[in-house]
Amino acid sequence: MGKVTYKDAGVDLDVYEESMSRLPRLMHRTFSPRVLKLDGGFAGLFQLDFGSRLFARNYVDPVLVSCTDGVGTKLKVAQLIGRHDTVGIDLVAMSVNDALCCGAEPLFFLDYVAMSHDDPETLEQIVRGISNGCLDADCALLGGETAIMPDLYARGDYDLAGFCVGVVERKQLIDGRAIAPGDVVLGIASSGFHSNGYSLIRKAVFEVGGLTAAERVPELGMTVGEALITPTRIYVKPIRRVLSHYKVKNVVHGIAHITGGGLFENLERILPAGVNVAIERGSWPAPPVFAWVQKLGEIDDSEMERVFNMGLGLVMVVSSYYADNVLRMLSDAGLDAWKIGDVSAGERGVAWR
Repeated sequence: MGKVTYKDAGVDLDVYEESMSRLPRLMHRTFSPRVLKLDGGFAGLFQLDFGSRLFARNYVDPVLVSCTDGVGTKLKVAQLIGRHDTVGIDLVAMSVNDALCCGAEPLFFLDYVAMSHDDPETLEQIVRGISNGCLDADCALLGGETAIMPDLYARGDYDLAGFCVGVVERKQLIDGRAIAPGDVVLGIASSGFHSNGYSLIRKAVFEVGGLTAAERVPELGMTVGEALITPTRIYVKPIRRVLSHYKVKNVVHGIAHITGGGLFENLERILPAGVNVAIERGSWPAPPVFAWVQKLGEIDDSEMERVFNMGLGLVMVVSSYYADNVLRMLSDAGLDAWKIGDVSAGERGVAWR
């Protein structure tokens, strides 16, 4: 009998097997007919087109779109309050929203979970959130990997990475090149901080503000923990509805996911040379959670605007002729959206007006 086992080193294979037994049902609930079943295999299988005439996509010139991201130090909040289902939604959102910026339909999602020790209940919560996010994004949770690394993570810590693959017809690919003077910029409401800037948030709230996760915040009507764990909004279904409605017409010229770097940096990424965007201050209401954190940390306005989305999770640049109708479609889908600026000829960039 050997003196040292894997369990002695911090990895319990029996508990690991229990963890794995909890996950297939969370994956299967996201499957569409395009997923080819291969339980126990070493990879996930997904057919780009349907075999049946009724559901066939009939792609002409499909382009695959791939994205990857994590959740960042928002995970520290989840670990602090002991709630792990919402960060799975964040993980999906950060990648599928990026794919959406190219006009892509998210097809499938993969996750990577790195943990300090085997913890079936926590892992199940995490993957339940990922499964929920995939359902909201209309994509399949095709597979994943769980790594137990006791020497790399302090006990109770974990990290997440997500990977999305989508598809778009080449003629419908959105890359910002069509943005032109006269276009209108539409801002679409975020659900709060999303998954960016949490190192600054945690410092402002817990270190400078001296608050605890359980304290109630009167101006927000919720606890600190509840305010900070709100998941990132997934925009796939309503935006795909707009893109499908205007499949032929030249309507949506650019889409930007407003993440780290704020509105200006992320919007500028999709602008072609020779166009300038002017953003109207006060053209949308910033959720009170931003002012709350800014006051606690005594954070400058410029720093807030550079780090956070300030209430806009996604921005669309559209033809002025169709702007009002796109706004109506977004409203019908349950999203708050506003005209926040316009495009003119000039040096490439974004500025306040």
